[in-house]
Amino acid sequence: MDTGTAYGLTLREPNLDLAQVGPGTPYGEVLRCYWQPVARSDEATTTPRALRILGEDLVLFRTRRGDVGLLHPRCAHRGASLYYGGVEEEGIRCCYHGWVFDTRGHCLEQPCEPELGLHRERIRQPWYPVQERYGLVWAYLGEPARKPLLPRYDTLENLGPGEHLIVDDTGVGGGGPALLDFNWLQHWENVLDPFHVPILHARFSGFQFTPEMALMPEVAFEYTDRGVRSVQLRELSDGRRLRRVTEVMFPNLRVVASPRLSAGQTNIIGWVVPLDDTHFKIFTLARDTDPDFLRKLRSTHDGRPWAELDDAEHQSMPGDYEAQRSQGPVSLHHEDHLTITDQGVAMLRRMMARQIRAVAQGESPAGAVFDEARAVIRVEGGNYFEGESDTAPVPGP
Repeated sequence: MDTGTAYGLTLREPNLDLAQVGPGTPYGEVLRCYWQPVARSDEATTTPRALRILGEDLVLFRTRRGDVGLLHPRCAHRGASLYYGGVEEEGIRCCYHGWVFDTRGHCLEQPCEPELGLHRERIRQPWYPVQERYGLVWAYLGEPARKPLLPRYDTLENLGPGEHLIVDDTGVGGGGPALLDFNWLQHWENVLDPFHVPILHARFSGFQFTPEMALMPEVAFEYTDRGVRSVQLRELSDGRRLRRVTEVMFPNLRVVASPRLSAGQTNIIGWVVPLDDTHFKIFTLARDTDPDFLRKLRSTHDGRPWAELDDAEHQSMPGDYEAQRSQGPVSLHHEDHLTITDQGVAMLRRMMARQIRAVAQGESPAGAVFDEARAVIRVEGGNYFEGESDTAPVPGP
């Protein structure tokens, strides 16, 4: 008698400790120990903008004197949304009764009250700290007493002549739409899965990158102080040896060298930012002499972008989005059968669990920066060719 049919199949649950991101969830609290990019700087204007980040609904605005604010939308007076408010010189005015709040939530004015509010200083609209750097607005959504420094990244510093700092939130690296409609972890852990490249991006869909990327690599996975990395070796047909390094840094940074095999340290890094448990965005920063560099890097099929393909073409030429989205809105992690080639994914999940325990015990998680002398983070990801000078890591034993 045949066995193993799907009759009576009962599927196990996702690993919600790792997948969920809302307030009070295990990994959601880890994410809140770091600064998160929440918008492009040019999106912070005098027109209020609704944001959803880590399961929280917020309102972003820029005062007329240039300060950026990120507030809880429900007005502390009687609950009207500040999304409909008017932005003024020092803050945002609620459309209902005109209460004004500055970027740190202080109530500046209550126009319907005697003397503009005799006790207005007692009112505080919930708010979050924000900073601007690299053309992005960063927010800290965590416990105030544990707020770290906002780090810098060496690959984005000291631009050379003619170089541009490029900001992108259209999903570069996601292989699909700008707003990705599944759990963020399905994408983030894919960074540590180099073995899918010669299958998904070559055997199934043609050379989505370069012919060299279709070669099956020899891979070593390693823990770092900030996350996990893979070192991939490929013997090329011209006799060169390619050493390709990809890494994840906690809590949600992806460092993937150009799949077009630009040599040296990568000039591209990105943050996989959950909006909630089933939606995320990728905020990507790059440096290049071509301001359209990232747009040109996006995978296309027959010269057409992903959004122009029909369902039959998506099925016949799947990419990262199709493979990861088809795992479901939240993958059933406990149904996975991890093998030796999934070592990087297993290492990442274990390290995530360690950060959850550390934060629960009041400790700082991996990579959180509190010392200004260590605020510039070295990025080690890149494409390195044998015989060329570099300082990238070598494979472990």
